[in-house]
Amino acid sequence: MSFSILAGAADSATATPAWAMLAYLAAGVFFILALRGLSSPATSRAGNRNGMIGMVLAVVTTLVTHDIANIVEIGIAIFLGGIIGVTVARKIAMTSMPELVAGFHSLVGLAAVVVGLAAWLNPGAFGITDAAGQILMVSRIELGLGIAIGAITFSGSVIAFLKLSGRMSGSPILLPGRHIINLGTLVAILGMIGAYAVSPDGGAGEGWLIIAITIAAFLIGFLLIIPIGGADMPVVVSMLNSYSGWAAAAMGFTLGNSAMIITGALVGSSGAILSYIMCKAMNRSFISVIAGGFGGESAAAGGEPREQRPYKQGSAEDAAYMLEQAEKVIIIPGYGMAVAQAQHALREMADTLKEKGVEVKYAIHPVAGRMPGHMNVLLAEANVPYDEVFELEDINSEFAQTDVAFIIGANDVVNPAAKTDKSSPIYGMPVFDVDKAKQVFFIKRSMGGVGYAGVDNDVFYMNQTVMLLSDAKKMVEEIVKALD
Repeated sequence: MSFSILAGAADSATATPAWAMLAYLAAGVFFILALRGLSSPATSRAGNRNGMIGMVLAVVTTLVTHDIANIVEIGIAIFLGGIIGVTVARKIAMTSMPELVAGFHSLVGLAAVVVGLAAWLNPGAFGITDAAGQILMVSRIELGLGIAIGAITFSGSVIAFLKLSGRMSGSPILLPGRHIINLGTLVAILGMIGAYAVSPDGGAGEGWLIIAITIAAFLIGFLLIIPIGGADMPVVVSMLNSYSGWAAAAMGFTLGNSAMIITGALVGSSGAILSYIMCKAMNRSFISVIAGGFGGESAAAGGEPREQRPYKQGSAEDAAYMLEQAEKVIIIPGYGMAVAQAQHALREMADTLKEKGVEVKYAIHPVAGRMPGHMNVLLAEANVPYDEVFELEDINSEFAQTDVAFIIGANDVVNPAAKTDKSSPIYGMPVFDVDKAKQVFFIKRSMGGVGYAGVDNDVFYMNQTVMLLSDAKKMVEEIVKALD
């Protein structure tokens, strides 16, 4: 929602016209409809459309009512940003969507910091001064919080981007005494915001406080995300989304822009709710995740794969024979499917099986992939019918009556260690009961790697499991040929 942060800079101290307030309210309604639409794959297109309408309405209203910023400069900025956005959107692969989202979150946070510093350096232009020319106390608090949250969002999103893109290890990086350091830094930030709020000189004269708040917030963003392991990364993405919303809302109060306040509050609250829902689905404590490094100690200690054990390896012909003999097949996709771009071949395989009278369903874990809804987006792209896609709680009881569990690129979400191994970093996370299926086919590139959480998987070595070691797309295409 960075558009609203940038657009809000054009607001002046003059009262907003009534028609503009109505336009902002209408934009807020469209944003609410957008969130409602994005809650289901079937209505996601309408949700995106409503969000775009709301954005255009908010930006145009702000531009029309501005009386400070140069309209030509704003136009150039929008044009350049649009060109960059279109270029990135056209070139980015679906497998890179999680790190793209994290990257965009970092820009939102950085925009909040820049706008906050601009308001601090030139408060008169933003209409946040009193008769003596000092920044209002409430505006000082809003500035401090907006800059702090924005800086945390920026640096935290940078670390999330590096982890998701593979430029940094997905394993937790644990610092000694990290909880004390994090808590102390947060208390220091709040203390400095309080000191700035009551300072007799609230302008640039108290520059050291604002600068110190900014630096400390950038630091805590790094410290909070570095110790969080791969198993919790989808929660981190939605959490950073929430942070970006609150940063925008704080700046909205400072700038007197109701569109920013509405939009920021919607993004912040929806991101927080999504994070809570995902933590509940993973049997995680929300506080422990945002504190950094839930299960980090065990992940760091036991992240290496265990000594190799005997396993069964099969071929595409073996899988094709068992699949067409089955009455019911449940497909569990994961990040490996996304990396191989195998969703279209997978849908073709499922269509072929359905033509042969086999019942096919897809099982989606809340944290499959690297961001919320990652698998749903990929399956929707491949035109998989929505009524064949089920969440964990709706389908997990069916594995006991399933002939074949077909796992393609998933690992942590089917790992029984989450139910049995208290030392595991994913212990307590609900997983699919694939071990109850009569037959399991597990597509994996090799036996040398482990899941994103860094732990081995007992499913590989079960009596009913056959490993299909290959690129996911290539293997599924070979299965389709064998079925034909």
